[in-house]
Amino acid sequence: MVEIKRINRTNDYLFKRIFGSEEGKEALISFLNAVLKPLPGQELTSVELLDRELDPKYLLDKAARLDILAKTSTGTLVNIEVQVVNKYNIDKRTLFYWAGLYYGQLGSGENFINLRKTITINILGFNWFEDAGKYHYTFHIREDQTGELLNDDLEIHFLELKKIAGLKRKPQNALEEWLLYFNNIEGEEMEVIAMGNPGIRKALTLEQIFLKDKKERRLYELREKAGRDEISTLAGARAEGRADAICTF
Repeated sequence: MVEIKRINRTNDYLFKRIFGSEEGKEALISFLNAVLKPLPGQELTSVELLDRELDPKYLLDKAARLDILAKTSTGTLVNIEVQVVNKYNIDKRTLFYWAGLYYGQLGSGENFINLRKTITINILGFNWFEDAGKYHYTFHIREDQTGELLNDDLEIHFLELKKIAGLKRKPQNALEEWLLYFNNIEGEEMEVIAMGNPGIRKALTLEQIFLKDKKERRLYELREKAGRDEISTLAGARAEGRADAICTF
């Protein structure tokens, strides 16, 4: 059996297996409430998973997307993706996939009124924005001068893991607890957080079940290898001054 000395929670296969499973809904809902910060009394209590299973033969494909797609009770679509490697196109990539989800809701001849809010959440293993103290960015469509919202159908979140790790302090809310979880903290610090956060506690339980499964560990390692290969490829391309040429996904 492959020995995993230190879990990598930004491994997108592990992420999908925990948060994209029926068993992991408690953890997923907890994470979504932490990110979306609904008003009191409007917290998510259930979601419907719309994800498809990924064929293991694609795990070594660096371009394969292991994202999570869910629908809330109001019909809102929520897409979550972990992006560890900076391909210098996360802004355009995000809009492209958001647009696909949004227009994909309608069949031929259906009314535009049936379109529902579509939310994208990107968990980034790199810094994309310049503000060193801000780790959570949320975007909507607003009028430039008045700030008036065109409509609420577009909502895009970016969560930068490196910045939360750099704060060097205890988490101050549920979102910071989750981002520390994704920064792979362990030991007593993780135990203290889990004691007060049932969603994280559930995720840790599912992690242990995952790690005991020989097949799952092998698939996890295949995805780790794909990630390492991608980092190596991008590093080599940058060294040769042609990174833009290979950043197509």
